[in-house]
Amino acid sequence: MTDQIDVFVREVGMRDGLQSVPEFMPTEAKKAWCTAEAAAGVPEIEVCSFVPPKLLPQFSDAGEVVKHALSIPGLTVAALMPNLKGAERGIEAGVHKLNYVVSVSESHNRANVRRSRAESIEDFGRIAALVRSLPAVRRPKLAAGLATALGCTIEGHVAEAEVVRVAVALAEAGADELAVSDTVGYGDPAGVRRLIKAVAAAVGGVTVTAHFHDTRGLGIANVYAGLLEGVDHFDTGLGGLGGCPFAGHKAAAGNVCSEEVVFLCRELGIETGVDLDRLIDCARLAETIVGHALPSKLLNAGTARPSRPAQAA
Repeated sequence: MTDQIDVFVREVGMRDGLQSVPEFMPTEAKKAWCTAEAAAGVPEIEVCSFVPPKLLPQFSDAGEVVKHALSIPGLTVAALMPNLKGAERGIEAGVHKLNYVVSVSESHNRANVRRSRAESIEDFGRIAALVRSLPAVRRPKLAAGLATALGCTIEGHVAEAEVVRVAVALAEAGADELAVSDTVGYGDPAGVRRLIKAVAAAVGGVTVTAHFHDTRGLGIANVYAGLLEGVDHFDTGLGGLGGCPFAGHKAAAGNVCSEEVVFLCRELGIETGVDLDRLIDCARLAETIVGHALPSKLLNAGTARPSRPAQAA
């Protein structure tokens, strides 16, 4: 934490959102998005994914987008890497953070990255060893997401014990952060609190973060539940853009809105360091870039509320 920021709101829409958009978004538009959101005070942006371009052409310009993001003072530049090769590309590009994902659901992991969960954990160990071998000045932070931690559209219920087991394996392999991820929006506040508490207790000093989707309307409630358990890093998407294209269900979409999480924090007196009005403008920019309306409530309703009547003497 810094003296100015209590909770870090981290943008993932440029990756998690754009990965599901079939049309290639112009590189200059991606750069404009990154620049505008950093200027609004967002401290960290996941700007791309280092997947093979033939699999996700949307990120064929990853190197150019990363180069631009790295030129923005004070911005933490993150990127997703699906495997060791992706990590090597991210390190070469100079990103500050490498994000990796393992689905606790075996079926989802195979659908997402075409290998078993055990194989993914082994690959993460090789990535962690590579990162540790680098000089300190070139060593990115290494984060791992626990996808489908609160349920899976393919397998259904995901046991808390399995989530904890995967979290411990990734922590022991070298993760600096672990994200409890509600990939398909099955989470509820009570379950979120139990799971975060269990994971945090099991992994000791490793930072536990959260990644929620608003598929069934509980995203912002789950953020509040995370706050109650001491989570101070949340992944969000401008306008609610995002979702997993490999979740096996057409409704498995929609990150919690960046601007709605910042609004919640503001109303609770929690400092994020983000200018809410400018962030809402960024969400409008994201709408323009993707070419369709986004589900953000603040884009429609705004942030104004009726003033409270004066208290009687």
